[in-house]
Amino acid sequence: MKAIRGVLNYLSNGGVKYVFGIPAGSVNAFFDELYDIPEMTPIVTKHEGAASYMAAAYAKYSESLSVCIGCSGPGGTNLVTGAANAMREHLPLLFLTGAVPIHTNGLNASQELNAQPIYESVTKYSVTVKNSSELLPTIVKAVEIALTGIPGPVHVAVPIDVQLDLIDDPDIPAFPNVKNQEPDLEIINKVVEKISEHQDGIIFVGQGARGAVNQVIELAELLNMSILTTPQAKGLIRDDHPLFKGVFGFAGHEEASILVNEGSGDTLLVIGSSLGETATNNWNPNLTKNRHVIQVDIDESVFNRKYHVDLPVVGDTRLSLQALITEVKKRIIDKHIYSYREQPFEDNQDIKEFNSQNVLVALQKLLPDTTRYTIDIGEFMSYVIHYMHVKAPHTFDINVHFGAMGTGIGSAIGSKLAEPERDVVCITGDGCFFMHGMEILTAKEYQLSIVFVVMNNARLGMVYHGHNLQYQRSHSRFEQQPVSISAMADSLGVRSARVQRLDDITLELIDFLRLENGPVVLEVELVDHNTPPMGDRVKFLSSFGK
Repeated sequence: MKAIRGVLNYLSNGGVKYVFGIPAGSVNAFFDELYDIPEMTPIVTKHEGAASYMAAAYAKYSESLSVCIGCSGPGGTNLVTGAANAMREHLPLLFLTGAVPIHTNGLNASQELNAQPIYESVTKYSVTVKNSSELLPTIVKAVEIALTGIPGPVHVAVPIDVQLDLIDDPDIPAFPNVKNQEPDLEIINKVVEKISEHQDGIIFVGQGARGAVNQVIELAELLNMSILTTPQAKGLIRDDHPLFKGVFGFAGHEEASILVNEGSGDTLLVIGSSLGETATNNWNPNLTKNRHVIQVDIDESVFNRKYHVDLPVVGDTRLSLQALITEVKKRIIDKHIYSYREQPFEDNQDIKEFNSQNVLVALQKLLPDTTRYTIDIGEFMSYVIHYMHVKAPHTFDINVHFGAMGTGIGSAIGSKLAEPERDVVCITGDGCFFMHGMEILTAKEYQLSIVFVVMNNARLGMVYHGHNLQYQRSHSRFEQQPVSISAMADSLGVRSARVQRLDDITLELIDFLRLENGPVVLEVELVDHNTPPMGDRVKFLSSFGK
């Protein structure tokens, strides 16, 4: 068989269902073999960058390895941003790139590029295979690295001739049996001792807790500790839980800010957050001031970066929290008995003015509570973080860390493929749409029912507001001639609607959009001159350089 077929057999046996990317000369052998493997479906996208974000979302919500492929040269470089994002989010992705035949190296062959060093800084492992007998063992090694320890992306460059070489039928190994890292029980005991010595505290939840939401809530209820989340972790904890005090960080909430800045709580239990810039309001020193800091994370490199950590706990988040819960129940049962009965969610926000906040709130009122919102990068992101409610766990995908404009579009597609029964709504902007909007064709071709809400203000909104806050002026070229996004969608054969006033957002409109067996576009034609609710970021930008 061809050497590349062994790779595909290995991936198929490991449960890989989709391969995201674009066919091209240096990877055609890979795609050709897929004819004979119906269990694996190629998701052919319109741009490799979008493919990488689809693959990332699929890995996140399927909790499995995702595979993304690009041709040599530009196809491979288009995937690099997505690899960097997967590294930040600890997502297991296998990036495969084609390469020119080995004997043409250094001869300026078409699309020749040494991709290995380019990927080294944004993956756990990057390698070029130079012998067909090494191809399958190298892929097996890469997959093991991606899935074990701290999950993350890996990259393998495969020259065309290596793919096409004939080899004896190999034995296909199984995917690695992933064992999550157990925490040190001695450290767990020390944590519980410290918690029992202190009167109250704050649990600060990051995206690394996404697999341990139930454990976070159970521990908080046992200890009667307030819960805050980072912007990236919005969507994990329901807003109506009495212990939840909101989002701290970029576009966060006043109650959360008061809790941090006014010194309430003498313990800070950080769960799954690296305490980066957007999570901490530009590394606010008050977060840890006069507090005993305990940090739980699978990645020990996050400890003591900017903030001193008194007790670091290295291990899988869910297992670490379960161990804490067990010890807390043994030792301090009588400290707090917290009874929480889930109540129906009540939304009392007053909706009148046609602005970004009210549009988003109105849409959410009419959509199922379990809808997942994939949020792109734009001024609307602040409104989402600040005003939209978390009515069920795992309902927001917000990429504050390394999201590029347009990534929410690819994330919606990857999310829908991972969980087909869940309603998915992408909230994006016209600037983002002009970058990756053609991926609605990908959604159409695979009959993925996704609502793409495009906030069309005919400008780069984050840039516009940022410059006005920082420099008290904004260049006219940050704005553009209005373009009808709904007309663009119509021309692509995608159902669309346009909203030009708040009264246009009705249950009939939502039903019209959700009935389609495929993607739909809802264009919101709105220029909102209100300053987005970016929290302390507004103060930071306003005072920048002064």
